[in-house]
Amino acid sequence: MGEANVRTTDDEGVRQAFMKSLLDEVQALERMLDKGMLEVGQRRIGAEQEMFIVNRAWKPALAALDILDRIDDPRFTHELGLFNLEANLGVQNMDRHCLRRMEQEAQEVYAMARNAAHDAGCEIALAGILPTLGRDQLGLDAMVPMARYHALNDALRRLRGKDFEFTINGIDQLTVRHDNVMLEACNTSFQIHLQVGPDEFARLYNIAQVVTAPLMAAAVNSPILLGHRLWQESRIAVFEHSVDARSETHRTRGLKPRVHFGDHWVDESVVEIFKEDIARFRVILTTDTEDDPLGMVERGEPPRLNALRLHNGTVYRWNRPCYGVHNGIAHLRIENRVIPSGPTVLDEVANAAFFFGMMAGFADAGDDVRDRFEFSDVKANFLAAARDGLRAQLHWYDDQYLTAKELILDQLLPLARSGLHAVGIDGDDINRYLGVIQDRVEKRRTGARWMLESVAGMKGQGTPDQRMRCLVSSMVQQQSAGEPVSHWQLATFCEKLDWRDSYRFVGQFMVTDLFTVRDDDIVDFAASLMDWRHVRHVPVEGDDGELVGLVSHRALLRLVANGKLNESGKVTVSEIMKPDPITVTPDTQTVDAIRLMREHKLACLPVVENGKLVGLVTEHDLIVVSSQLLERYLAEEE
Repeated sequence: MGEANVRTTDDEGVRQAFMKSLLDEVQALERMLDKGMLEVGQRRIGAEQEMFIVNRAWKPALAALDILDRIDDPRFTHELGLFNLEANLGVQNMDRHCLRRMEQEAQEVYAMARNAAHDAGCEIALAGILPTLGRDQLGLDAMVPMARYHALNDALRRLRGKDFEFTINGIDQLTVRHDNVMLEACNTSFQIHLQVGPDEFARLYNIAQVVTAPLMAAAVNSPILLGHRLWQESRIAVFEHSVDARSETHRTRGLKPRVHFGDHWVDESVVEIFKEDIARFRVILTTDTEDDPLGMVERGEPPRLNALRLHNGTVYRWNRPCYGVHNGIAHLRIENRVIPSGPTVLDEVANAAFFFGMMAGFADAGDDVRDRFEFSDVKANFLAAARDGLRAQLHWYDDQYLTAKELILDQLLPLARSGLHAVGIDGDDINRYLGVIQDRVEKRRTGARWMLESVAGMKGQGTPDQRMRCLVSSMVQQQSAGEPVSHWQLATFCEKLDWRDSYRFVGQFMVTDLFTVRDDDIVDFAASLMDWRHVRHVPVEGDDGELVGLVSHRALLRLVANGKLNESGKVTVSEIMKPDPITVTPDTQTVDAIRLMREHKLACLPVVENGKLVGLVTEHDLIVVSSQLLERYLAEEE
């Protein structure tokens, strides 16, 4: 299915023709199942490796197309963002050394990407969410210029009817309002595929749903987004919201988002999932389709089912069913999408081994998981694991409540080990990969915990931007060495970095923990705030966060000189504030802010975004910036 053939359209005739093809293809798939045309008796695995590109300042680099040209390998492709790459690993028969071969190829493509990135003056980072990613990298100018991505963005925006807006509560709280789907590019993963037979699909898909929570708890590697500490695996919340096309009416009515875990078991076959997703989610993209898929089936030819595969690609279940044709034979796969990229290739393949082992172990036991679990508990486990990682309390069968750590060490690692043995995986490979999981879980050193503990250990040194850069610098260095994350040293505040890149824009160092007043407050309150917080300027904002003025220490002194400050309760902020002060935005260059303050003799610049107050920059902040850069410059000259 070529990119040039994927499109969105306002032509109802085209949309209706595509829907007719989609319905025909579902019917064709049902006929294929009845006729036994899908491959059975084969167990194969595969994976997709996604990664971030970072520059020498350890921030996202929009270099994907340049690096792809340098690599020139068909396994590599772009993703949504120009700071992302993807490599599709080869299909492996599930046999004695399949995991070893998967790791070898993953290491190979990782090394190829790093070499090409170095030639372009960049580096490769493996992380579920890159800690240094900022809002300035999430515009449409950072989107890969491909028709499919822009069509997807336009279609989702049209369905939603307004900006994407959401709040995630973790250690910190992050509220995001964004006007495009580039938030999806915040996420990178190590997606794994397991080929299954049509008759066993329902049972194995249900098992995949059960084991996804403990798998994710052991693999979490995405705790920080836009400088905020959120969930242990924040990708889950971010991805759900980033492509949420539901209108207010649809959300109120309870329509599922396009990214979802599911709400019930699969009873009979894969067709149940495809039918439900077609029924629930509107067609947003179209493509060229085959003329007569039903006729092809009757002739014994497996159709490619282009319409079904495209629509399935716009619905993002965390365990997604996949249909494909390889060497003229149709097959089914379960694609698990929860494993984040990183912290190392070895960690990723260990996560895959854990998943495949649990799948095989449950399947070998022969039980129907629907008899042992309530689906609502399985879904609750998924959300708990995303939020809390190994600390999550999971509801297991026989009414057990266990931490993810206890469950993995006591029950699931032995189950995975027996499952891998049952399918013939080499014993040394089982010990290698499950040993990585065991060590990680025993030490409670996931990628997420490594990041959070590293940031905590920096104890507020430098600016948040500097701390995130130190984090990514250490991450890239240690993951390139190849030791699993359980062996990593915590990142420390790195004095040797070039800090100029941390002060290029106002948003990198502005004060965001603001204390504000309203225009109808008494000036005594503004004066008290200045005294309590040791500040010389207090912003005045409206009920919706809009900036309406600025109160300065000098204005209060004038009030004192005129003898009016003692008239408590009679003078309001509106009488002394400077209305409509000069402002800047977070992406204003620091040198421009300095010039603006000098030209207008300003001691303070409010920072606004979309009309809302988001920060403050003062003379003191600029003095700190200047002194740090000057000190660094003089030290380098010695």
